[in-house]
Amino acid sequence: MTNPVIRPRRLRTTPALRRLASETRVHPSELVLPMFVREGSESVAISSMPGVVQHSIDSARRAVVEAAEAGIGGVMLFGVPDVRDAIGSGATDPNGILNLATRALVDEVGGALTVQTDLCLDEFTDHGHCGVLAADGRIDNDATLIRYQDMALAQARAGSDLLGLSGMMDGQVAAVRSALDAEGLQDTAVLSYSAKYASAFYGPFREAVASTLVGNRRTYQLDPANGREGVRESRLDIAEGADIVMVKPAGSYLDVLAAVASMSEVPVWAYQVSGEYAMIEAAAAQGWIDRRRAVEESVLGIRRAGADAVLTYWAVELATWLKEDRA
Repeated sequence: MTNPVIRPRRLRTTPALRRLASETRVHPSELVLPMFVREGSESVAISSMPGVVQHSIDSARRAVVEAAEAGIGGVMLFGVPDVRDAIGSGATDPNGILNLATRALVDEVGGALTVQTDLCLDEFTDHGHCGVLAADGRIDNDATLIRYQDMALAQARAGSDLLGLSGMMDGQVAAVRSALDAEGLQDTAVLSYSAKYASAFYGPFREAVASTLVGNRRTYQLDPANGREGVRESRLDIAEGADIVMVKPAGSYLDVLAAVASMSEVPVWAYQVSGEYAMIEAAAAQGWIDRRRAVEESVLGIRRAGADAVLTYWAVELATWLKEDRA
């Protein structure tokens, strides 16, 4: 038998050579930690997301310091209010939980990392939808845009560096950008969840934000069957002025992520959502998979598909492992 001349295994011979030939790397600065902040003085564990909690403001302060010390790129804040109403009044209240938490964390860490805020009404409405309801129960897209503009101003004034538009309303980027610019807030950046799908993998998130949703969000979030639609939505948001676009979830939509990354002239991020987190944690707890390897591989796959940054609940832990590996 003739010996093969081309031997790809040569580049896998040693750990050092494998590192040298590695095509994709993850750096702590490319990781963003989603954080939930609730009203009250006590943090509360989220049963479907082991290791993740609804923070009090005090515990969030400690967590954001730990995140900054780990060297991650930022935190994305979600508010969990005690009181909700039809239009999500707490979202625009300067003393609402999300805006209070933003001021507290900006004060705590300054520019050590990017403090980002979720801009959506679902956590603040008593019906659990991401927008204002019309008389017939449907989402009123244009009335919702007005609420988003007010939210944007409240969050920017609280100190948020980057607003995460996750509501999937038509025209939301242009509406928010125009409101910010009109108030002299041109430096506040906009991240649009452009390709956000109506996914089953958001289940644990519902517990995390104490969601009151009845029904579904299929009239505004994308159909999981549609890849080109995710690219189209991303193009529209870039044209409206998005500074960054997002694909969510990540793991089941790597094809969409790759397609968006291949055409985008702005950074592309991806959100490794609650269900992705919960599945790995559950399998690891049963001893069915190697937890650390599965976490590392899952995030590496998202980066390989084209994400410039990844929102993941493992951000701080993964950053710590990466530092250990470099040492």
